[in-house]
Amino acid sequence: MGKLNQVADGVWVRQSEWVWSNSIVVRGEDGLILIDPGINGSELNQLADDVERLGIPVVAGFSTHPHWDHLLWHPRFGDVPRYATPTAAHLAGRARERAQAMAAESASDVPLDLVALATALPADGGPVPGEVIEHQAHAVGHAAVLLADRGVLLAGDMLSDVLIPLFDFRQDDQVGAYEKALDRLGEAARHVDVVVPGHGALAEGSEVAARLAADHAYVDALRRAAEPVDARLDQDWLSGPHQSNLEQARHSSG
Repeated sequence: MGKLNQVADGVWVRQSEWVWSNSIVVRGEDGLILIDPGINGSELNQLADDVERLGIPVVAGFSTHPHWDHLLWHPRFGDVPRYATPTAAHLAGRARERAQAMAAESASDVPLDLVALATALPADGGPVPGEVIEHQAHAVGHAAVLLADRGVLLAGDMLSDVLIPLFDFRQDDQVGAYEKALDRLGEAARHVDVVVPGHGALAEGSEVAARLAADHAYVDALRRAAEPVDARLDQDWLSGPHQSNLEQARHSSG
């Protein structure tokens, strides 16, 4: 795992080797908010070291969506509220045992008793600064965080250079949901210089528009029942999720 890098005023990112997952630290009015910290126990411990060096207390956590790798925590971060959108918090609670099992299988030395303990984010955003943009792409109850005053969009598992758009079987017209989410994120991206995805490299400058265009092209191909042409599909581990996308798109957008 790399070091904690400052990408904007009061915004730091540390990347894991596990699917290039990004742990994000954001300074709020009262302290630090940890967004999607992960992945392995040793990396969480190293992240705690980095956070301690900042000399600012952790006041909350935030999960962008209810997938296990975004629902992790470490005792050294403190016993503080860990928020998600109301929908995501509800789903995380219902599927907590599954999230714990997946964390045990896919990561090492993760504090399993702290997995998926999420509470509903207040309507006013609570301690999370900026604008929380809830949408239904990738996962029901997914959220991005727009820090317009700092020129940063925290995109969750959207706008990645390593992940293709993935869908959530719990809703109808998943392709339509993804298109609407991309439109909302495209509007938000007009106000930023940096996009931080949940997985992969940061996007800056013209790369932001390129990420949006790539995701639009992929989803549009599925809408037309065509085979997408996308460099991200060259990764072998994505073959399964891609085939699932094709099947779900055929059933949900026709």
